[in-house]
Amino acid sequence: MSELNTSSLEKSKAIKLAYNDYGSGQPVILIHGWPLNRAMWEYQIDSLVANGYRVISYDRRGFGESSKPWNGFDYDTLASDLKDLIETLKLENIILIGFSMGGGEVARFIGNYGTSLIDKAVLVSAVTPFMLKTEDNDAVDASVFEGMKEGISKDRPQFFKEFGKNFYNYDTFKNDRISDSFLEFTWNLAMQGSRKATLDCVDSFGKTDFRKDCKKIDIPTLIVHGNGDQIVPLEVSAKRANELISNSKLEVIKDAPHGLVTTHHEEFNSILLDFLK
Repeated sequence: MSELNTSSLEKSKAIKLAYNDYGSGQPVILIHGWPLNRAMWEYQIDSLVANGYRVISYDRRGFGESSKPWNGFDYDTLASDLKDLIETLKLENIILIGFSMGGGEVARFIGNYGTSLIDKAVLVSAVTPFMLKTEDNDAVDASVFEGMKEGISKDRPQFFKEFGKNFYNYDTFKNDRISDSFLEFTWNLAMQGSRKATLDCVDSFGKTDFRKDCKKIDIPTLIVHGNGDQIVPLEVSAKRANELISNSKLEVIKDAPHGLVTTHHEEFNSILLDFLK
């Protein structure tokens, strides 16, 4: 594990981001979903390194082994953290891959900093372009996100035990594509995040409008989603992102749940590598 200090300071306290850097070749940055950390990518890292890519995965602030500050979980700050990672490692010609909440970092980074250093983008089960139901956006009612925060506040371990089942469509895929042990592994990753980060990020991924950011994405973009996703509905996310991003390709994996990088990792890895090549 390596660490870097970001320039996003909280009263002069540097934020440390934990990351792994494997392989050589064109750099791929993997941005994890909520409420997990970089360990969620274990089925992808081996495949990408074996196919000649340099793979960097990191823990978002507040999660995994990164610093757990009180503030800074808005997407502008999270995109700035990603920028610090890129600058520290002196990366260019980058492939950005964001899963779920991590798709927001991909969009906001490009929205704020452009694509001069980015070659391709991949949005997986992503929250882009806008999850919240508003007058001009027929999507997820605010009560859903408030209910999530209520559940986390009341009993975070129990909330994530149930959330994990919906994350993988456990009742459908248990003992076939997802085991009890992997469900427990996911729970452990979720519990490594701070309570404050976990709560604040619900507002971030649930209520941030990425529509303008998506329109600024001018590089080849792959969008992968499962039509069995119970966490981020395909209709309000991937399909709309595909309409907004000019040079994008949508791949829908039949029956796949939100956590398709695990349950359908063979199918996903094949789609990903075809796109990258």
